[in-house]
Amino acid sequence: MKTGMVILNYNDSENTKKMLNQVKDYKCLEKIIVVDNCSSDDSLSELKKYSTNKVIILEAKKNKGYGSGNNIGLKYLNDNSKCDLVIISNPDVIVSESVINELITDFKENEEISFLGPKILENGYIIEGWRFPSFLSDLVSNINFIQRLSKKMIKYPKEYYNRTLTKVDVIHGCFFMARLKDFKKINYFDSHTFLYYEENILGKKAREKGLETYVDCRVAVTHNLSISVDKSLNKIKKYKILKNSQFYYESEYNHLNKIGMFFLKLFYYISLAIAYLTFWI
Repeated sequence: MKTGMVILNYNDSENTKKMLNQVKDYKCLEKIIVVDNCSSDDSLSELKKYSTNKVIILEAKKNKGYGSGNNIGLKYLNDNSKCDLVIISNPDVIVSESVINELITDFKENEEISFLGPKILENGYIIEGWRFPSFLSDLVSNINFIQRLSKKMIKYPKEYYNRTLTKVDVIHGCFFMARLKDFKKINYFDSHTFLYYEENILGKKAREKGLETYVDCRVAVTHNLSISVDKSLNKIKKYKILKNSQFYYESEYNHLNKIGMFFLKLFYYISLAIAYLTFWI
């Protein structure tokens, strides 16, 4: 099965170049598409040095966020290649060719798989997919001092991951693989969010189309968390972007009513006020 990769860059050419040096000679990859998401530094000119018949450098005319930027690469692959599978990868991921080959084999042997992720090793934690966030878990995420409980609320029990291939609601967006035809079926990423919640929305869109999402618990990649995001945004701004995406998810995909949205936003504004005090102090 022919496989392509999409890497989204924003002001992070050093890590993107490391990623390209890591994967450009992998025989399992037919095409590598790098989308520069309208960087404000010299990323585009630096990345163009890597341009070959295999490595394609594309430029977004405007930075509309993670989903929109990745969609540029996905649509290019769909229109200009014969790839069956596509990998979405952050530039701050370490992945071996053997891991990619294992995931490709999963697709060959299991027709029911549409979206597939490996285990993600991130800041000392192992992430193997999670349940869809509910109103209650999202509400808890907006309450100071107990917000960390929200992540526990959407986790599957530890023993759930004992199988090799485990069906989940959501996989981590830093690195995963999909059938390109199925990505097209769901009209790619929802471009209404700038950053965060893309995985949850993707999982919802896939479920609505009857497409299944799995994690292969035998293989893993390492994610050096949010290097490019941390360089570009302060904590308050990231928090605001996160919550805007959360509100969109709850409204459009969980179909939360007005009363629920009121309480969600109420606790958000309280938490934001505390965050401002903490930030400035």
